[in-house]
Amino acid sequence: MPLVSTPAIVLHTFKYGETSKIVRLSTRDFGVLSAIAKGASRPRSAFGAQLRVLSDGVAQLYMKPTRDLQTLASFEVAGDRSSLGRDLRRYAAAVALAEVVLRFSPEEPDPAAYDRLAFELDRLAAASTPALDTVSLAALWSVVRTLGFSPSMDGCARDGRPLPEGACGFSVLDGGFVCDQCAATVKTARLSADDRSTLERFVEGNDEGPPLSSKHAAAHRRLFGRFVHHHLADNRELKALTFWEDYS
Repeated sequence: MPLVSTPAIVLHTFKYGETSKIVRLSTRDFGVLSAIAKGASRPRSAFGAQLRVLSDGVAQLYMKPTRDLQTLASFEVAGDRSSLGRDLRRYAAAVALAEVVLRFSPEEPDPAAYDRLAFELDRLAAASTPALDTVSLAALWSVVRTLGFSPSMDGCARDGRPLPEGACGFSVLDGGFVCDQCAATVKTARLSADDRSTLERFVEGNDEGPPLSSKHAAAHRRLFGRFVHHHLADNRELKALTFWEDYS
């Protein structure tokens, strides 16, 4: 098995046997993969505390394409995002990002998705507390868009007709904004002109604008959660995303 090296971010870990760990990694060169870190739970393991969720570094792996489980030879932490762990709201958003990437990344390598995740984790780590809601929403929508699941924004998601100016209905079932005619026949979330503009910015990854009130932030989190659960998760449980929705 060849030894390869790739930038990687730890998405999830769990214990395997008495001394090892299974690590789920987002890698720039090989996509999302699983690897066994042998002996990682031993007190004097060479991995030490490096395999923490959201750790960013360089992974060396023994790769065999026919296997679902690769072997992690080493992991060298390269970035410092320690601020993510000092604030539960910030950490909740970060692990929700990791869960979305883990669950919905394509099987083939996607450097753009890796780069977007790294960028958004850096943005979350640097965000001021007042801006945390807007940064979190922009980060999550931007990752979903990068993975290819952007909502319909430019025309009616049901029939393609032009959308009205200002306030507009958003249909989770149909995956985007809908025209007034369709809004009269399907269940929608009615977004004011400001909320519509805010959502459009979030989907583009833009966190500029005034901080959201608690009420509006909660509404935008619920909308994002419903969209992801319906279109990506087939209503399967997403624990980290649900925690972020409820806690923030």
